[in-house]
Amino acid sequence: MNSISSKILPNLKYVYLISFFTLLSGIFYPLVTGRHYDAVPIGVIILLIGLIGSIFLYKTTTSETKRGVFFVTGLTLIGISLYFIFQIIDLG
Repeated sequence: MNSISSKILPNLKYVYLISFFTLLSGIFYPLVTGRHYDAVPIGVIILLIGLIGSIFLYKTTTSETKRGVFFVTGLTLIGISLYFIFQIIDLG
C-alpha cells in the first residue's frame, strides 16, 4: 500500500498541471476572445509541449549524469512550443 501511494503522489502534480492547461486553453480562451472551440486541442498540445520542456529543465537541476541532454531537450521543446504559439497568433 505504501509503495503504491509513493508512486502516485509525485505524479499527481502532472495531472494537476495538465488539467490547469486544459482549463486555460479549453475554457477560458474561447470565452475571453470570443472565438470558437476548434482551437482548443491544438492549444492543449502546444501547452503540453512547453510543460514537458519545463519538466526536462527541472530534471537538469536534479540529475547528475544527463544534465546536458535534459537541458538541450528542454530548451528545444520550449522553443518549439513558443514557435507554435507565434504561428497561432500570426506573428511568425
